Amino acid sequence: MVILRRLIIYILMLTIHLPALAENKYDYPIKPVPFTEVQVTDCFWAPRLQTNQHITIPYAFWECEQTGRISNFEKAAGLLEGEHKGAHFNDSDVYKIMEGAAYSLQVKPDKMTRLYLDKLIRIMNAAQWEDGYLFTYYSVPEKQPENRWTNVDWAHEQYCAGHMYEAAVAHYQATKDTSFLDIAVRNADLICDVFNPQGRTDPPGHEEIEIGLCKLYRATGNQKYLDQAKFFLDRRGREGSRGPEGTRGLYGEYAQDHKPVTEQTTAVGHSVRAVYLYTGMADVAALTGDMQYIEAIDAIWKDVVGKKMYITGGIGSRHGGEAFGDNYELPNLTAYNETCAAIGFVFWNHRMFLLHGHAKYIDVMERTLYNGALSGISLEGDKFFYPNPLESHGRHQRSPWFGCACCPSNVTRFIPAVPGYIYAQKDNNIYVNLFIGCKAQLNTKNNRVTMTQNTRYPWEGNVRITVEPEKTDEFTIFIRIPGWARNEAVPTDLYHFLKQTSEKPRLRVNNKEIQAPMQNGFATITRKWNKGDIIELNLPMPVRRIIANEKIEDDKGKVTLQRGPIVYCAEWPDYPDGKVLNLLMKDEEVLEPKFQDELLNGIQVIEGQAVALAHSEKNNSIIETKVPFLAIPYYAWAHRGPGQMAVWLPRNKSVATPLPAPTIASKSKVSVSYGTDPFAVNDQMEPQNSNDHSVMYYHYWPHKGTSEWVQMDFDKPYTISCVQVYWFDDTGQGECRTPASWNILYKQNDKFEPVSNPQGYGTEKDRFNKTSFGPVQTDAVRIEIQSQPDFAGGIHEIKIQ
Repeated sequence: MVILRRLIIYILMLTIHLPALAENKYDYPIKPVPFTEVQVTDCFWAPRLQTNQHITIPYAFWECEQTGRISNFEKAAGLLEGEHKGAHFNDSDVYKIMEGAAYSLQVKPDKMTRLYLDKLIRIMNAAQWEDGYLFTYYSVPEKQPENRWTNVDWAHEQYCAGHMYEAAVAHYQATKDTSFLDIAVRNADLICDVFNPQGRTDPPGHEEIEIGLCKLYRATGNQKYLDQAKFFLDRRGREGSRGPEGTRGLYGEYAQDHKPVTEQTTAVGHSVRAVYLYTGMADVAALTGDMQYIEAIDAIWKDVVGKKMYITGGIGSRHGGEAFGDNYELPNLTAYNETCAAIGFVFWNHRMFLLHGHAKYIDVMERTLYNGALSGISLEGDKFFYPNPLESHGRHQRSPWFGCACCPSNVTRFIPAVPGYIYAQKDNNIYVNLFIGCKAQLNTKNNRVTMTQNTRYPWEGNVRITVEPEKTDEFTIFIRIPGWARNEAVPTDLYHFLKQTSEKPRLRVNNKEIQAPMQNGFATITRKWNKGDIIELNLPMPVRRIIANEKIEDDKGKVTLQRGPIVYCAEWPDYPDGKVLNLLMKDEEVLEPKFQDELLNGIQVIEGQAVALAHSEKNNSIIETKVPFLAIPYYAWAHRGPGQMAVWLPRNKSVATPLPAPTIASKSKVSVSYGTDPFAVNDQMEPQNSNDHSVMYYHYWPHKGTSEWVQMDFDKPYTISCVQVYWFDDTGQGECRTPASWNILYKQNDKFEPVSNPQGYGTEKDRFNKTSFGPVQTDAVRIEIQSQPDFAGGIHEIKIQ
């Protein structure tokens, strides 16, 4: 029966659905050129596509096996016994990785990947209930029909389903096999039967299914999937959304459910949910022609790009709720900037371009692509960032995996989709949006055209495009002239270049310079094109200084650097003392780019001079020292160990942070009995509280209930009589607590002896605990710590006087 059903669906799709889809009255005015028609060959993106296919996707599947995400499906299918493992929404990670694997199959077929996907699909088919329900959290250890749909705001059944649909459509497009699509269709049919005006009317808690339903509609031509996506959008912010007893907006601003979507004009709440919503609104608007959705997302886009976007293209500044902050609330050290939010922001901006045809959306998309999104994955392909801050005191490192693994799994499907953003087409017009070395085949209204790009972008601004139409024909090629090449940092007043540049982009066709009319940020070249015609674009790439709107408090008096589309940062390994937060970047300093082949897989760095500020040890005056300056691309930071990093640097001393004067403690060599980051105890970075994770701290977890020690060897003998300790305690978050007791020893004749007459040994949180004692002359002290039973501990900072 299953085989017969699949055969029937396949025949119907060939004979009915595809023509129906082709005849749809509405769609995006501009069509993207599918990434399957684009073969990337350049030095920047081709290695990343290979790493994603050969490292990231297999690694992500392996982690899904190790963490029980795969076995949850096997248990739901009756192949294994046991409890459900992990979060209720873990199914979505498997679907996203499957989507990425399907994309990779389209780029480069791989037998083992195909066999692995076939195996997973068979398991999922067996796990699916007869009525189409598939959600392992309510299927393991046994089916729980009474629980399904009881917690749609947090259980995320519909969110998982949306990712299933996207993966199923990608798999069908890659293989022409309907087995996964069949599963998705049965599930979507069930959801349509449950959620409708006569049934359940509450919207999904986490948006995503709207995007998946639109893709399912495109793949099958079944109108009810598009109608269902629209229904879910229209239920947000409505009275009685869970029935007569419901209230307007079940989930509030956090889930963009505070008012109907067509009435929303500002970005609020959870940033990933938000950009998935706006992406779904764009899809439904394009496929239905409903202008109200377009008017709403136009207003929201202006709000985000004008008031809530980081210079890296990251969005969602608050850790609390992973949310957008207030207007201009863009702190650097505590920036959240979830990788998933950046990826969703790329999705949304690309669709805004397809709706409006304006280059400003690609400008923003490119900013996020090369900076805010690409920083989320390591160069090796197996470590990830969840938040992406713009400043670090050394507490940030990429992780191999996360309990909530939405970001790593999202990366697997995002990277192979990048070739699909390069070109677009409308009637006989061709849009060149991104500059990536590649060969692409495009179908215009009257022709088939091969476009070949040769470039070292983003390191160099020279782009050579060979145009090869099957037949000589007149059409227009739109070449995006990036905002950064037109003295426009972003298409709002949120950021701007410190100085205008007189260098202009140049265009040549067949070795003859032309002045192409500009239209919506594109240079337009209309002519009769012949095989072998060549377009040459030269985009000058001077080092540019960017300053922020004065309303952004954290960036006042500061500057950041950009060259081409790349935003730069200063990072600790490039400075002898490992300090960058005390640097001053004066406006008059000359900065030059230089390519370094051996550094971080080959990067363009920015070199020059900066001023290092420090308090004098004698009179506390400020000492200014000129130091060699080097900045690296922001996406490449955190590959060389933990330490300081800054995207924004002070332009003047009034906002600079000089290093504190050297102290006995700061000049000491630290050693410990056991633990992580011992150098944190004398880095002179004082915390806001004992659970401050924004500054470095030493801890000895997972040693619990143990005796530990921290030793500080001085640069020479000193007479001391006081030690202050600021304890690390992450109550409510981890297993570190202030100690049960501690004491101070000093070194005498190569032995450590207790200090005499100690006054204190406090163990209070959120303050320095001061202990005074009889003066001793020594060249080392040791702090002995007795932990509380069943707890570890740590230290933020130690002072010695």
